[in-house]
Amino acid sequence: MKKFAVVLYPNYSLQEITCITATLAIWFNEKIDYIASENSCYLTGEGLPTYPTKLIQEIEITDYDCIIIPGSTNPLSGIFDDTLIEFLSKGKGGPTVFAAISSTPLLLGKAGLLEGKRYTGGLFMQQIAFFDFMEKENFTHEPVETDERLITGIGMYYQEFAEAVLRYMNYPIDESFLKPNLKYPTKEQLIFHYTEEEYREFLDEISQYQK
Repeated sequence: MKKFAVVLYPNYSLQEITCITATLAIWFNEKIDYIASENSCYLTGEGLPTYPTKLIQEIEITDYDCIIIPGSTNPLSGIFDDTLIEFLSKGKGGPTVFAAISSTPLLLGKAGLLEGKRYTGGLFMQQIAFFDFMEKENFTHEPVETDERLITGIGMYYQEFAEAVLRYMNYPIDESFLKPNLKYPTKEQLIFHYTEEEYREFLDEISQYQK
């Protein structure tokens, strides 16, 4: 079992990380911590209210194999969250993998985690030029970029980003990951059956509700 955490901050994008989180939780039965600098409600960019399961003041970054940071159309709240940035900075040179999509390489840059690393993201070139902690010469115009323990991606390529993270973390996915090949399915292909073991598990589960 590996340990994952997702960083919450105001107006983060749920869409950009659900391919990863759903696969980890449902396919591989991994537990994910949702971490933030304050114990408060964080509205996603889609308007969904979410809450952290742990505060970053209570944990060590090296407790986690991978930190996932969703992007936002307004990343400034994350960039200027000193508690969050200090927490991320503690991962510099350590074993933790950082997976940052869309605008959140800005947070990694502020935390000093981009130094000497190739990175990409859904960033405006003026943003990269404005912030002196962003190394413009290392920015690549790629959908997804991986450099050692740093995985970054552009928001619209969230599926490719998820695949890159899962492959890097050695999960057994193949070329069909999130790409169903049933372009024009027959009715028979849309009939689903439990295996005998799955059906027994279903009966056991439903019996818990019938007591």
